[in-house]
Amino acid sequence: MKRNKTEQVGDVIRRLLRQEGLEAPLNEYRLIEAWKEVVGEIIARYTRQLYIKNQTLYVHFTSSVLRQELLMRRKELVHDLNKKVGSQVIVNIVFC
Repeated sequence: MKRNKTEQVGDVIRRLLRQEGLEAPLNEYRLIEAWKEVVGEIIARYTRQLYIKNQTLYVHFTSSVLRQELLMRRKELVHDLNKKVGSQVIVNIVFC
């Protein structure tokens, strides 16, 4: 039996996710899961809530001092989080 047009499973899954509109929500989930790894465990402990809306990551903190500290690292965090996911998921971060 001769095979025509063989494809790798990963490519087929990515195409299916894209066709069904599930790629963006999956990447958003992966980005939120990457938060702890990118910022570190100590900062993650002060994080109360994370969610993404319109390519903006909203981060609620229990520490106003930490919020001010991370405001200065906002662009770096956007870059690092997107790099971790492997796709541009967010363009901005709002600290609340």
